[in-house]
Amino acid sequence: MEAMGAPGAGLAIALENLFPPLPSEIILPLAGFTASRGEMNLWAALVWTTIGSVVGALALYWVGSALGRERLIAIAEKLPLVKIADIEKTEAWFAKHGNKAVFFGRMIPIFRSLISIPAGVEKMPVRTFLLLTTVGSAIWNSIFVVAGYHLGENWEEVTDFVSVYSKVVLVVVVLALVGFIVYRATRPGGGKRRASSSRGSDG
Repeated sequence: MEAMGAPGAGLAIALENLFPPLPSEIILPLAGFTASRGEMNLWAALVWTTIGSVVGALALYWVGSALGRERLIAIAEKLPLVKIADIEKTEAWFAKHGNKAVFFGRMIPIFRSLISIPAGVEKMPVRTFLLLTTVGSAIWNSIFVVAGYHLGENWEEVTDFVSVYSKVVLVVVVLALVGFIVYRATRPGGGKRRASSSRGSDG
């Protein structure tokens, strides 16, 4: 962290968005600890890590935008137990709660990176996406950078808390996935709807 400085911390956070196994819960408090030793400016750490979060999120947004709805539906049609209706329900939910999902999603492990993709698929206005991502990321990053700054040599205590938080989120995701699989396997339904009839088959 001393060698990379604040821009390096921002780069690490940008990569963390693209490769979630990289631990932001270690990078952020460590940046704060480094700042507490006077080897990095605290405000620079906050600014650069937030820039890194936004850059990484924007890259995934463009991935979602390039993927597009039609390709997403084509992929869904090939997946077992997934129906086009599932995509439609997700779209309807995102249309109603997309702003909150992007904002609060920046503070939830796993979803921090993934939430950018549906935002791109659904063509959320870039300005709105950038605003929500910047504010959400700034809040999340500030909590951990400042915690590392004040904890000093004990900065690793932050990772213990986040580890528990991440495991709870992971368990909830796994249970939801298992519940979906069991529900869909026991109620096969009448098959998938074709993409051509899925949204506004006008004409």
